[in-house]
Amino acid sequence: MASQPPASPRFAYKGDRLKPLRAFCQTARLGSVSRAAEALYLSQPAVTLQLQALERELGVRLLERSGRRITLTREGQELYELARPLVEGLDALDSVFLEKIRGLDAGELNVAAGSSTILYLLPRIVEAFRAAHPEVRLTLHNVTGAGGLDLLRSDGVDLAVGSMLDVPADLSYEPVYRFEPMLITPRDHPLARKEDLHLQDLSPYGLILPPQRLTTYRLIDLVFQQNRVPYTVALEVGGWEVIKQYVAMGLGISIVTAICLTEADRERLSARSLAEYFPSRTYGVVVRKGKYLSPQARAFTELIKPALFERGDYYSTGQSER
Repeated sequence: MASQPPASPRFAYKGDRLKPLRAFCQTARLGSVSRAAEALYLSQPAVTLQLQALERELGVRLLERSGRRITLTREGQELYELARPLVEGLDALDSVFLEKIRGLDAGELNVAAGSSTILYLLPRIVEAFRAAHPEVRLTLHNVTGAGGLDLLRSDGVDLAVGSMLDVPADLSYEPVYRFEPMLITPRDHPLARKEDLHLQDLSPYGLILPPQRLTTYRLIDLVFQQNRVPYTVALEVGGWEVIKQYVAMGLGISIVTAICLTEADRERLSARSLAEYFPSRTYGVVVRKGKYLSPQARAFTELIKPALFERGDYYSTGQSER
């Protein structure tokens, strides 16, 4: 017969290591077996037996007496550093778990979105969500592009809201809103009064555009190139609010998405639809495929619907001003 490997020694306390480890940690912390027994509501002999069993199981001496105080041996110090966080974590399990359960009733929601989405699209949605779910802690992560996709893939956020042109295979994009491309000029600009507006009509005027690295710039350049219409860039600057301000000052004209145009812009800008030449931009919800959406996330997505965003003016619907 083949020889069997020697069996590991078995001790009475091995089936329940928490009790002797708790007794050991309390003794090490308090420096006294009797004080440890009081803290654990046990008799001193019971604590002594647990400590002796632990030393037998590990095969080393863990404690030694120094005068009237119990101190740790070198091996005991190593075990204390390992066991203390485990024992304290298990002892606090009930309270931590109850706190987590209470948190589930309220919960939290993390949403990724770009600056434009946060500024123009989400305010009414957030307002409605906060009114319906005031107990939920909502965090808006101001990120765009790869940063938002990384957060989705790492579960750093529950969902994203924004515009996508190319959707990666591991993500799901549900467009909800559609906004037309708009030419914006000062109200007294010649293009504001032109009856039939064509793309070549923009050539004599300098454009104020976002930086070249952004999709908007690249899309505008592509359309002009495809139509073989020359154009000039008077100014590159980030942020639609800044672009609108500079256009209103007469520093140039611009092509923006209707999402950024508000009722207040009526007083200082003229807006004309360029849907004949430029594609509309959709905005919607992006989630990781296969991800379970929490009740908070589902409640938020249910609020993302066109009816909530309709403001009754030509900017939100994408109609051109005549």
